[in-house]
Amino acid sequence: MATMKDAATAGNRKERLKTILKILRENRVESQEELLVLLESQNIYITQATLSRDLKVLKASKVGAGSEGYFYAVPSDDELKRRGEIHGQDFIRGYVSIDWNDSIVVIKTFSGHSAPVALALDNIGIEGVLGTIAGQDNVVFVALKSGYSGQDFLQDLKNRIPELEES
Repeated sequence: MATMKDAATAGNRKERLKTILKILRENRVESQEELLVLLESQNIYITQATLSRDLKVLKASKVGAGSEGYFYAVPSDDELKRRGEIHGQDFIRGYVSIDWNDSIVVIKTFSGHSAPVALALDNIGIEGVLGTIAGQDNVVFVALKSGYSGQDFLQDLKNRIPELEES
């Protein structure tokens, strides 16, 4: 359950993510507890669950440092851009058409491409998406957050994958 402090800082997620990124790039952070303390020193108060979600969004992971243990690391901006391009290519290579209703987007794919298209969407990380389900062969269902439309989804997808053409 979110605290009042958590609610107060959750509204500015982009700034919080920038702060977390800066901390991880400038410090050797070995645990989420340590990161929470560093965030509090910046007047950012969030729960461990929120921090876990933020770390996932930033693609942060623990990396080994030999006998010195593990610490959190984030990919460079160039690496993130390259990964985004790869995910965009995977999506374009597999999708056939996109349609939606009030809360679900249906993406038809070429045979055998539903899993790679769903994985690409998951990795692209569109904020209005609750989750994806890849069908057995040629369809992906995308559940949307309340108040987020299929048109919003399509626009965000085009912003992430400029070469996307509607079908």
